[in-house]
Amino acid sequence: MSNIFKVTLIILTISSALFAQDTTSVSKLVFANNDFGFRLFSELLNNYELTNILISPASITMALDMTYNGANGSTKQTMAKTLGIEELGLKQLNEANKTLKNTLKKPDPKVTINIANSLWADNGTKFKSDFIKNNKIYYNADLTKLNFSDANAPNIINRWVNKKTNGKIKKIIDKIGEDVIAYLINAIYFNGKWQTAFDTSETKPGPFYRLDGKEIQHPMMTQSGKYLYLKNDMFQAIRLNYGKGQIGMYIFLPDTSLSFEKFLANFNIKNWSDWTSGFTNNEGTIALPRFKIEYNQSLKDPLITMGMDLAFDDSKADFTKMATSNIKGNIFIGDVKHKTYIDVNEQGTEAAAVTSVQMELKGGPTKTFNMTVDHPFFYVIDDNKTGTILFIGIVIEPQ
Repeated sequence: MSNIFKVTLIILTISSALFAQDTTSVSKLVFANNDFGFRLFSELLNNYELTNILISPASITMALDMTYNGANGSTKQTMAKTLGIEELGLKQLNEANKTLKNTLKKPDPKVTINIANSLWADNGTKFKSDFIKNNKIYYNADLTKLNFSDANAPNIINRWVNKKTNGKIKKIIDKIGEDVIAYLINAIYFNGKWQTAFDTSETKPGPFYRLDGKEIQHPMMTQSGKYLYLKNDMFQAIRLNYGKGQIGMYIFLPDTSLSFEKFLANFNIKNWSDWTSGFTNNEGTIALPRFKIEYNQSLKDPLITMGMDLAFDDSKADFTKMATSNIKGNIFIGDVKHKTYIDVNEQGTEAAAVTSVQMELKGGPTKTFNMTVDHPFFYVIDDNKTGTILFIGIVIEPQ
């Protein structure tokens, strides 16, 4: 057995054929992105109302990595620590993002993943050449200059968002404040057909029990077959594949003896790795609610709490690698806005995410199982070739 083959066995879900020159950087980036995703999700759970939540770690981290190219000094250090990318040099980070983005493009004939990046700047902002070059080469983010004082400027940016998400997220910007000088935006669109579609004739109203114990009737999709499945003292879980199986949705249903909050507290990068490696093929039946969810959240406060405070500080932020010396005042991140959409039905799943970074200027398995997802649950959509988590969510009440 060759040494190269031995190495590829160690790198979790990374294909050596695709990442022959950069396996270490890509695997480090994927680990960092997934870990960041779980930490951010935990922050949202702990500090906001418990409701249907859906975030895209892949979208958020790519938008922030684009922004990271303009950070300097302590701002760069705190961003790196919060994102978990301290071990990656800037060039390594950028190359790994480019490789990852290209790898996720065409995972399966029955799966569409479109990832798009853009950079929008006010006419008066002059970016440094290296910042523009890096975002173009590694993130395929073209620089578009607009007159931000023009009332039509938000519409131009929102039309790009609408197009790149196939109309699922129509806008990310309501109005542009007078201190805003730039937006760095990532958009992800996902459309996957189930490996085995649910029979619509089998979809029937069934009970779903909310956290308060109240029963509601909701359309439940049902099918039987062989699935990757895991059951332990805390939950039972299943992976439903899209297309040929590279992309799939994990659904974790907590045991009713465990509070939902205590159940969610166990989701971190270590447990994720341990649990997903423990799934085995089992015959069984799954009943899953059909659901459609839209989510909209500013990530400013969660990111500050997680350690990225300097980047949002209007007097201490250091983004001197972003813009030229003609800028009088201090550049900082004014807000990070995140919008997501998901539609899970009998045919498959359609999902989208947009992340906007707003820059401102201021001076043990069982043989058989029956899994009825009839109470709040947690779900993840991931790519098992790269290990990238595309979406993390919970359903408190299907809509």
